[in-house]
Order: sequence, then structure tokens, then C-alpha cells
Amino acid sequence: MPDPRTVPVTVPVVRAAKRRDGHEPLVMVTAYDAPGARIADAAGVDLILVGDSVANNVLGYEDTLQVTIEDMAHHTAAVARAKPKPLIVADLPWMSYHLDPVDTVRNAAILIRAGAQAVKLEGGAIRVPMIEALVSAEIPVMGHLGLTPQSVNTMGGYRVQGRSDAAAHALAVGAKAVVAAGCFAVVIEGVPEQVGAAITDELEVPTIGIGAGPACDGQVLVFHDLLGFNASVPKFVRRYAELGDAAIAAVAAYAADVRSGAFPTDTETYH
Repeated sequence: MPDPRTVPVTVPVVRAAKRRDGHEPLVMVTAYDAPGARIADAAGVDLILVGDSVANNVLGYEDTLQVTIEDMAHHTAAVARAKPKPLIVADLPWMSYHLDPVDTVRNAAILIRAGAQAVKLEGGAIRVPMIEALVSAEIPVMGHLGLTPQSVNTMGGYRVQGRSDAAAHALAVGAKAVVAAGCFAVVIEGVPEQVGAAITDELEVPTIGIGAGPACDGQVLVFHDLLGFNASVPKFVRRYAELGDAAIAAVAAYAADVRSGAFPTDTETYH
């Protein structure tokens, strides 16, 4: 098991973590509450993403489009209360940064006040005005390119992006644009490994891959996927435990003990 971080991870530390410069790969995992944040902290990860994937993994929605800025602030605050040493990055949800820069900064400020140390938004060159406004407001920004879940309707589903030369080139152009606008790192999701490697090689800030191959400067997975809470997971997920099955077995054993009278016993009763 990794050693826990002894000091908090900061934005400058992450920005400098290019593997080609000798840094070890960054480790990011999602967390949506204080117990998840404590687990991530104790495991020694570098970044915690309070993702809008809370929609699918906690709130029961089919996609991320239903999550509001209030939802994100609520879960960000829960993570921050655990005081984890990993850098806390919170997703700006759909329609919280799509209208104008002022609206974007106002919504990002809600997440920063809730305890985030940086925000993440999806999209390429079209997001440059929003990123520049956030950076001017001294709010660190992480980009997100490739398979962008908030664009599920435009993409026609959760499909691998950048398969053609033109599409791969467009992703690379978008990545350079968001970095030039001030992003300190970029998530690359759902692209062929050659595309992930090429973008990583071209950028001066680290890339964090999810289904983007092994050449990225780091990797991110969803907490519930890697621990086996979700019945089905994407191809790029490795399940490191089957806690969903273990949890069902534990609750079933409790239910059986209650029904048989085996719980509570004398030692579990006040006298």
C-alpha cells in the first residue's frame, strides 16, 4: 500500500509533475464524501476529484447532466471536512460555465468556498474565455478533453474519441489552447493510446488519463469502479476489490442474525 502523503499536495506541485522530467505518475481518484476522502488520503493518492460522476455513482442518475452547482458544493464540502492532503479538484457541472465568464467565476467561487482547491471543466478552445476568467480570479483550472461526459448527447453516447487523424489533431489543438489559457493539468478521457501519448508529449503540463493509455502523466479512476461497487464498468477500469459483493454479504448476515435472534447478544446490550 502506498505511503500516505506527509504534506498537502498543491497546484504548483501537480503542474510540475511531468513524467519526462523524472516525476512519478500522478494518482487521482474520485471521492464524494468524507469517508471516501479519508480512504483516498490514507492510501496516499495525489489528487481527489469531486466529480460530477457523483450523479451516476451516488445520486442514481443515468448521466451527469442532472447535477447542479449546489450538488457539487454539497459533496465538495463533505470531502473537504475530512481535511485530506491530496489536492481537491471539483467539477464544474453542466451549464455552470457555458454562458459567460462572470457566471463561470461565480459558480467556481462556490466550489472554492466549499473547500475545493481547483476546479475542472470540459471542452477545448471554446472554453478559453472561461478558463482565462477563472485564472484571472486566481482559481486554478484543470482541463478535460476527449470523451467529455457532459457532451453525451452531442457525441451520441459514451464513445471513444480521436480515432481519426482529423479528430486526434482537433483534440491536440484543443489541449494546447486550454493550457495556453492557464490550465495547470488536463484530463484526457476515452481516446486511443497513441492520441493520449501524443498530447502528453506536446503539453508542458501533466495529463491525467482515464481510458487514454499508459503514457499519460497520471491516471484517474472512479472510487466506486475500482472498489467493485458498480456491477458494470468501462473497459479501462481495473477492479482492485469486490466490496459490493462483500457489503451485500455483510448486510445479509446481519439480517439473518436479526431474524434468528442471534443479534443482539448480551455483550451488545446495555445493562
